[in-house]
Amino acid sequence: MSSRYQREREVALEAVRTACLACRNVRSAVDPAKLDKSDRSPVTIADFASQAIVCRAIRRSFPDDPIIAEEDAAALQKAEMAEFRGRIAAEVTAVGIEADAAQVCEWIDEGHATEFSPRFWTLDPIDGTKGFLRGGQYAVALALIVEGEIVLGLLGCPNLVFDPDRADGPVGAISVAERGAGISVMAIDSDETADVRVSSTSETSQLRLCESVESGHSSHGHSAQIAEELGISSDPVRLDSQAKYATVARGEADLYLRLPTRPGYVERIWDHAGGVLVVEEAGGTVTDVDGKPLDFTKGAGLSANRGVVASNGTAHEAVLAAVRKAGV
Repeated sequence: MSSRYQREREVALEAVRTACLACRNVRSAVDPAKLDKSDRSPVTIADFASQAIVCRAIRRSFPDDPIIAEEDAAALQKAEMAEFRGRIAAEVTAVGIEADAAQVCEWIDEGHATEFSPRFWTLDPIDGTKGFLRGGQYAVALALIVEGEIVLGLLGCPNLVFDPDRADGPVGAISVAERGAGISVMAIDSDETADVRVSSTSETSQLRLCESVESGHSSHGHSAQIAEELGISSDPVRLDSQAKYATVARGEADLYLRLPTRPGYVERIWDHAGGVLVVEEAGGTVTDVDGKPLDFTKGAGLSANRGVVASNGTAHEAVLAAVRKAGV
């Protein structure tokens, strides 16, 4: 199928791949036996390096496109952060982009937009910071939104097995989805590609549920109620980041629940935009807990929605009914 956004796709894919390599470099340099979980400096360095890399690429190719990203460089500008800035610049340079500390801060701040525009990008440079620290799943998540519709979504998952059916296959996968043009998965370290599709499971008791590792991100109590209502007896698979969307898209899981943890909580668009299109283009369905499409016209927040339900589509209505019954 032809691509309406071929140039955007090429630029985004190269940027996400490079950001994944930078994140992997930072993480591999940490001795797991010595990693103090209270020391977030490795993930912070990777986070800022990733945002600098992606924002630089978008600004150079599409200078008029606003970027709504998670981070800004305000804290980095302080005098006492000079060494830290240098470490970030070194990681960017290590993946082939010559940079000094000042340039890195400028690139990071290209993601300063907060308001809706007819055409804009949204970026989470590292989604799943605790997964990064513990050696679990994390993702570089990027999406292009045009007139409120996600038209391009990418999830770079450095720790996700490229092909779950190949135990000895490469680790590191980038899911690339374009509205109306389908989805493909690409290996981070090679030219291998694969087509993916959501599962065809329709019997609710057989659904495989995945949810966030951290209970602060989604109500695990309500998830258990919903699973009971659906007749699901197997334990949920818990993994960090938007890698959950990727697992639903390729049929390793059938259902992802992100349930509100408190009244009035507003999800951020960068936590979902890339993954939403990945699931939809693989044949799945994504709504909020009330069954409404996610509304990406409200700026940085999904203020018109509550929570997220992503499924293989065949059992979506049954899941929404169980969500209502659980009193979410």
